[in-house]
Amino acid sequence: MLQDTQTIRHYQKLTDALSEMWNRGYRFGDLRLYLDGYLAALRHTNAIEPILIHRLEEEASRYLYDRSNFEMPEPQPETDYR
Repeated sequence: MLQDTQTIRHYQKLTDALSEMWNRGYRFGDLRLYLDGYLAALRHTNAIEPILIHRLEEEASRYLYDRSNFEMPEPQPETDYR
């Protein structure tokens, strides 16, 4: 569980970007590359502590591997109420 506010912000930005990329047609391999690049950039810039990056990686990977985060909702049938 993430508790550091800066790490939580990174998680939110990352998961929002992953969902948006999925909706644009990118697939799992592309999303994994994006996640790896994002984490590499955090490590390179020392933006947050290494242990927090590791926790962020675990949580973001869990999000990525959970297919329910990327399912398209079924459209609701419209009923005519005249």
